[in-house]
Amino acid sequence: MILPTKHIRPDRALLTVGGEILGYLHEPATVSRLWDLVRNARKETHQAAPINYDWFILALDLLFMVGAVDLDRGLVRKASVP
Repeated sequence: MILPTKHIRPDRALLTVGGEILGYLHEPATVSRLWDLVRNARKETHQAAPINYDWFILALDLLFMVGAVDLDRGLVRKASVP
């Protein structure tokens, strides 16, 4: 689930989706804005499988748990490096 396996394609692994999310976080954004960016990018790229909202939230949760993103007044932002 977190890493690709024989049952989960590399483009659907949570680390891959999390990397995509981080790639769109040039500035703080709402969860819905990030969802729109990831969903639209995956529609345009025929190599990446579409994901549902639940899978997107799991990837966002993973990023939060490892300290890669923070939630600040309703906006998701990259975590600052101490």
